[in-house]
Amino acid sequence: MADLFLKQAKQYSEGRPSYPHELFDFIASKTHTHDLAWDVGTGNGQAAASLAGIFKNVIATDTSLKQLEFAPKLPNVRYQCTPPFMSMAELERDIAAQASVDLVTIAQAVHWFDLPNFYQQVKWVLKSPNGVIAAWCCTGPEVNDNFDSVFLKFYNIDADPYWDPARKLVDDKYKSINFPFEPVDGFDHTGPFEFKLERLMSLEEFFTYLRSWSAYQIAREKGIELLRDDVREEFKHAWTEDGVDQKVVKFRVHLRVGKVGNLAKTV
Repeated sequence: MADLFLKQAKQYSEGRPSYPHELFDFIASKTHTHDLAWDVGTGNGQAAASLAGIFKNVIATDTSLKQLEFAPKLPNVRYQCTPPFMSMAELERDIAAQASVDLVTIAQAVHWFDLPNFYQQVKWVLKSPNGVIAAWCCTGPEVNDNFDSVFLKFYNIDADPYWDPARKLVDDKYKSINFPFEPVDGFDHTGPFEFKLERLMSLEEFFTYLRSWSAYQIAREKGIELLRDDVREEFKHAWTEDGVDQKVVKFRVHLRVGKVGNLAKTV
C-alpha cells in the first residue's frame, strides 16, 4: 500500500483536505480516557496532528518513511515507520503494551489492510471493554453541478481502470467493510456516520489533489497521463464559467466507530 503513495508524497501532503474538528470531537466523546491514541496509516500526519490536541500521547505509524517526512513534528506525537505486517512481539515493542491504548484511528486507509490480522492487533492493544476504534474514508469532491459532472466522468471512466479493487469499499462509504466491533455508548450500530469537510481551492490545487490519488500514480507508471491537455481544458471550462477563481470544495467523511467490548478476551 505504501508504494502507491510513495512517489506522490508531496502532492498527498499538499492536496489532501484536513479532516473536520467535529469528527475528532465526536470520536473523543466516545473514548472514556484520553491517554494514548494510535493513528495507523498516518501518512503525512493529518489525523495525528488533530489527535495530539486531545490525547496526552499519540503514536502515528505508516509503512512509508517518505510520507512521514511531511508529518508535523509535535511534542506528544511519536512517528514510527513500520513494516506492512507486524508480529505481536513487534507490536508490543514498537507500538504499545497489551490493553494500553484508548483509541485506534485509521484515516482513509483501512481498506488497504489485511483486516483479520489488523483487527487481532487492535483488539490486543485496546483497553477492554471501552477502547475505541475509528476508521473513516472520504468521498467527493463536490463543487457545483456542471463541474461535478466533469469530475464524475473523469472518476468513473478515465481513472476507473487504475483504481485498486479495495477502492470499491470507499465508493460504498465503508458500509460493507468488515468491522467486528460493538457500538459505542449511545448507539445501536457502528455507522457509517457522516461528516462534512470543506476546503477553499484553486483549480491548480484541485489538480494537485487529483495527482495525490493512487490511481493517478498507477496510470503514470503505465505511461498514461490522466490529466491530459484536453481533460485539463474541460475541467478549466467548468471551473471558470462562473468567473470565481477559488471555490469551496466539499467532501463527505464516512466514519465507522466501535468499541472493543469483551472481544479482546478472545484474542
